[in-house]
Amino acid sequence: MEINKNMLLEAFQAALAAANPGNLIAAHLPSPPQGRTLVVGGGKAAASMAKAVETCWPVESPLSGLVVTRFQHGLPLHRIELLEASHPLPDGRGAAAASRMLDAIQGLTSDDLLLVLLSGGGSSLLALPVEGVTLSELRTITKALLSSGANIQEINTVRKHLTQFSGGRVAALSKAPVHALILSDVVGDEPAYIASGPCAPDPDTYVDALDILERYRIEQPPAVQQHLQSGVSGNIPDTPKTGDPAFHKVTNLVIGGAKLTLYAAQKWLEQRSFSVLNLGEIEGNSREVARAHAELVRKHLTTSQSPFALLSGGETTVNVQNPAGQGGRNSEYLLALGLALSEYSNVWAIACDTDGVDGTQDNAGAIWVPDTLHRAKDSGLDPEALLEANEAYRFFEALGDLVITGPTRTNVNDFRLVLVS
Repeated sequence: MEINKNMLLEAFQAALAAANPGNLIAAHLPSPPQGRTLVVGGGKAAASMAKAVETCWPVESPLSGLVVTRFQHGLPLHRIELLEASHPLPDGRGAAAASRMLDAIQGLTSDDLLLVLLSGGGSSLLALPVEGVTLSELRTITKALLSSGANIQEINTVRKHLTQFSGGRVAALSKAPVHALILSDVVGDEPAYIASGPCAPDPDTYVDALDILERYRIEQPPAVQQHLQSGVSGNIPDTPKTGDPAFHKVTNLVIGGAKLTLYAAQKWLEQRSFSVLNLGEIEGNSREVARAHAELVRKHLTTSQSPFALLSGGETTVNVQNPAGQGGRNSEYLLALGLALSEYSNVWAIACDTDGVDGTQDNAGAIWVPDTLHRAKDSGLDPEALLEANEAYRFFEALGDLVITGPTRTNVNDFRLVLVS
């Protein structure tokens, strides 16, 4: 079978289409309440989710609110206010928006409805620090966690105990019924960790948050340490837990995630006669996951000659050795995978983040083709050295093999596909 770059890109587009909030929201909207409906929330998909709500909501039913998305991820809205803020490090715009949302929620009554729209990125975009902790201190902790190799559940366990719009606090604040529509970027689709779980019971404690910071040897600003220690000592209440009456009026619905996108891609590939091994959602270090996937490909090549596809989603992590490096978890995975399969001339691959941003660069990810290493050699590139320096972006940029989609306005984590002809 002839494989080319377009086949990789088309499979990725099939996956993205399955995660389009415009196709997911309508079936999960509640009936309008007797009173008014307030919409709040945030994430990389917040604009497209809010637009879908506006499209489906009855014109005669009161609808207003505020959502926050990442810079350049906005869309024109008419009934719901949209603000853009910084990601992955929080800024004052997001914090101020979260504060406004909390104030508005306090004005709701039991006749109203609180509709919460959440997607990946919401933790940073709605990061209003707890009293006594500054935004600068929260940014410092966030940056350290993102570079440490901690997974998203661990990162959000800390953030839930340092921010106000998280860990079930929104549900606890509302007198109105709460209906949360959630687009998952977390392995396992657990609402408590998606956007740091504003409407879900929090299974984690101040002790857990402190343990994570100590495990990854992250230096804590004095105010952060004091706040967490106060929580451990019981001087301040922990986040709401399972069994709290606040959650009796709350519905958390995960309307989409990696499973949908992987299934859509699998169907697309099977229609083109590929034998598909769908690994589902994967966690782990990017390089280690890549080497494990390379072994699966190598095993297939020793037992079968049929066209083969190895498919996976989820979220890997990178241990950043070079803070100035230009890369991302998907480009790092792809470069490690290609190096591990360097002896084969019939392997193609793509690794991209479904939100269109791999790390902090302008690309969603990159593509690997059979002659990648030959072209790299001709260009004077040292792939091993660039991988060690967390410079995978530079490697694929020099070869013209970055995948640049711009903002997709959805976010269900990573998409990885290896094709063998």
